[in-house]
Amino acid sequence: MPKDTRDSRYDILFEPFRIGPKIAKNRFYQVPHCNGGGYRDPSAVVEMRRTKAEGGWGVIFTEQTEIHPTSEITPFIEQHLWDDRDIPALSRMADAMKSHGALAGIQLAYSGINGPNLYSREVPLAVTGGPILTFTSDPVQARTMDREDIRDLRRWFRNAFRRSQTAGFDLICLYGAHGFGILQHFLSRNTNHRTDEYGGSLENRARFLREIVEEAREETRGELAISLRLSLHEAGEMGFSNAELRDFIEMHGDLPDIWDLAQGTWEACSGTSRFKPEGAQEDLVRGIKQLTSKPVVGVGRFTSADAMVRQIKAGILDFIGAARPSIADPFLPKKIEEGRFDDIRECIGCNICVSGDMTQGISRCTQNTAFMEEWRKGWHPERMHPKGKSESVLIVGAGPAGLEAAHILGKRGYQVTLAEATTTLGGRVARERLLPGLSAWGRVADYRAGQIAPMPNVQTYLDSPLTPDDILSFGIEHVAIATGCTWRRDAVARLHLHPIPTDPAMPIFTPDDLMSGAGPTGGTVLLYDDDHFYMGSVMAELLVQRGCTVHFVTPAVKVAEWTDNTLEQSTIQRRLSDLGVTIHLSHAPDTIHAGAADLTCTWSGRTTTVACDAVLMVTSRTPNDSLYHALKTHDWQSGGITSLNLIGDAAAPGPIAWATYAGRRYAEELDAPDRGDALSFRREIAGLMDAPRLTP
Repeated sequence: MPKDTRDSRYDILFEPFRIGPKIAKNRFYQVPHCNGGGYRDPSAVVEMRRTKAEGGWGVIFTEQTEIHPTSEITPFIEQHLWDDRDIPALSRMADAMKSHGALAGIQLAYSGINGPNLYSREVPLAVTGGPILTFTSDPVQARTMDREDIRDLRRWFRNAFRRSQTAGFDLICLYGAHGFGILQHFLSRNTNHRTDEYGGSLENRARFLREIVEEAREETRGELAISLRLSLHEAGEMGFSNAELRDFIEMHGDLPDIWDLAQGTWEACSGTSRFKPEGAQEDLVRGIKQLTSKPVVGVGRFTSADAMVRQIKAGILDFIGAARPSIADPFLPKKIEEGRFDDIRECIGCNICVSGDMTQGISRCTQNTAFMEEWRKGWHPERMHPKGKSESVLIVGAGPAGLEAAHILGKRGYQVTLAEATTTLGGRVARERLLPGLSAWGRVADYRAGQIAPMPNVQTYLDSPLTPDDILSFGIEHVAIATGCTWRRDAVARLHLHPIPTDPAMPIFTPDDLMSGAGPTGGTVLLYDDDHFYMGSVMAELLVQRGCTVHFVTPAVKVAEWTDNTLEQSTIQRRLSDLGVTIHLSHAPDTIHAGAADLTCTWSGRTTTVACDAVLMVTSRTPNDSLYHALKTHDWQSGGITSLNLIGDAAAPGPIAWATYAGRRYAEELDAPDRGDALSFRREIAGLMDAPRLTP
């Protein structure tokens, strides 16, 4: 939409704004974020960033880029800038970022006390030595840097500045946030116990940072803008608090070209929507702009254009920082500019994107199924491949997989019939959005329902359960069964591979029962969680709201252990403790009686008995695939059906992001040539080097 037709309320978001020697074309600032690709999948990362450039972002940053092998955070897969051989891949990335007028930024990191060096095997170096502070409690300690080490580190940073400029970046972000960067380690009394000129007073603790910024300007001849990314608040009596941060900025207000501020730990900064609302960091950042003449960027999972405008007009921020919202919709700026608000895929704050980095896989997004598949599969978040030779598709089930399949097939140009057995679109999302803290997850259904509603080639039918004969009578070429799954009530999951002895006098419930409004409304409930994701803790919270006394039982060593990967495990366990839930770790029921359950310690085998009035099983799920298998027994090809597929939870239950991905994949691959045994995605393989043997 041309500027003269853009809604004037949002003009301020599209004003060019100076960052040192550079000018950003607007105020949309994609802050550095990981993606699971790093040095392993450079082309995939390049195309992901190129897509954001196309989507209208004014500033686009890389992920954390490690500058030297004496500080690397294996098993996490981040970018490297260790020597000149890393420049070509990063140069391609910078070019991609700048392809539509954005400024290209690189985040440089030296992890210090956070770098276990499991790959390089170098001795870790830290501001003050001690055990490596990582997610995985690696049994490694870092050595305290002496003055020679600090001089080396300054040289390594200079090398990184030179290489960044050679690669074509416009901005350098010095990483000192989330407790991960050595710059924060120097500033914080938690990690800086030095008694020399780099320790003690705030002025001394800031010395290294000042030296690095000055050398960055000198090495790049002042041609690159310098961003300083710092934590807004570090907890603990000796932490780099919000008050001390303000003192530091007041002392050094003009040090960088832009202040990039992010709350405390990564967990605090990127909290899920279950625990953190949009703009949650406002109180910590308000007033900082008044301490400096340089611009300020902050984050807050911003998806509302009105909220963005308020941040700027209220003098809180100059740039709207975004990581997760830029993943959910790389075209967020362009859609705001064009007034296409209904087309925005709003981030739901589930942190599945984070889990890709935490599990050393490739990242994915519940909302944006094309994320990190732009190069691997050739998917695009907005443009779909044209329709193939077929015409008609029937999708049975309007949950996340069915809705996404209908959405993409509709955009491709197929005649789509979407049949839902209930009276509501969304499947599991329609139910889960009503649970404590999960309302934002309803955006998964809302976005897709909103997209297909105006499509004349997509017909949606609610309250329409289908039989095999119904399907065979339609004369539709392709059929996809997306009928979801059902929670089991027999304890079968990871620990128990077979049902356990259960007295029929004990009421047994599942999450499906509670989501339908049934289940206990008082008394003592034993909740057995062998799922280890969010559902068990959400169910416990719901039971407490219903007036129940809850015993939370899990064979794991902590509550909801997989949510370590979504940065919310500690928050969940604290929430349950605050709610008065009794937690039984490393235990599982092995026999359920009338009025009690026998719990066995998974380590010792010792058994205790817990009295209860009901049991809630949060274990595993059974695919609702009976319709698919019934159709398979019919001569469905003679009825004119060309293909019959089972997708989403009906094929293999998983997180919602797995279901939306399954819907996208089905829709993208319809009418595609048979690839035989070829891979379903592109991958990069490291080349072999001819090199002389290294000598001691």
